[in-house]
Amino acid sequence: MTTILLIETATTACSVGLARDGKLIALRESLDQRSHAELITVFIAEVLDEANIPFTTLDAVAVSKGPGSYTGLRIGVSTAKGVCYAHDLPLIAIETLYAMAAGFKQKPGTEIQQNDLLCPMIDARRMEVYAALFDTELNTIMPTEAVVVDEHSFQEFLKDKRIHFFGDGAAKCREPLGTHPHARFTDDIHPSAAFFVKAAFSAYTTQSFEDVAYFEPFYLKDFVAGVPRVKGLR
Repeated sequence: MTTILLIETATTACSVGLARDGKLIALRESLDQRSHAELITVFIAEVLDEANIPFTTLDAVAVSKGPGSYTGLRIGVSTAKGVCYAHDLPLIAIETLYAMAAGFKQKPGTEIQQNDLLCPMIDARRMEVYAALFDTELNTIMPTEAVVVDEHSFQEFLKDKRIHFFGDGAAKCREPLGTHPHARFTDDIHPSAAFFVKAAFSAYTTQSFEDVAYFEPFYLKDFVAGVPRVKGLR
């Protein structure tokens, strides 16, 4: 049996799962990003305890690699690396937007037609989102990039295909694109460790592992630190 620990912290969602032989057997999730550092180790302990699986019987760790929150990605990847180092396990990295697209396909009641496109979106700053386009077989049509959303966004695809927009960045498209007859919007799709079970086991089967020492998250943009305010100054 193959058992993989799954970690997703790229956005406001802190999600930890455990999968055995391609099936999810335990899951813990929270949407409060402020608690990522506090909850991730608790969630790991809880899913292992629920499945009665010790660290020593894990076969790999899979982590969402981004893009997304700088802090969230650092927490998730650092934790995944720590588990891999401590227990001599291989590390698997799953693209966040790809996993979201896979999760969207799994959502009950989702009406997807064969020629539709899937556009997972993660909120960035101002009117910017991290986005990618996939067909219904999860082949990449537009690779992950930072997109400034306006009325011209995705028009070359919308002219002859329906696009499903989802994720916490999709709200930015509702005003400029919401009236387009080919634009579809779905709420409540958050990144989840449950979404990359299949991709993680595929990577394990083909031994598509990362170098634990040198792997870094896919930030897409450089981190920009805020300037601390000095008391008494505006």
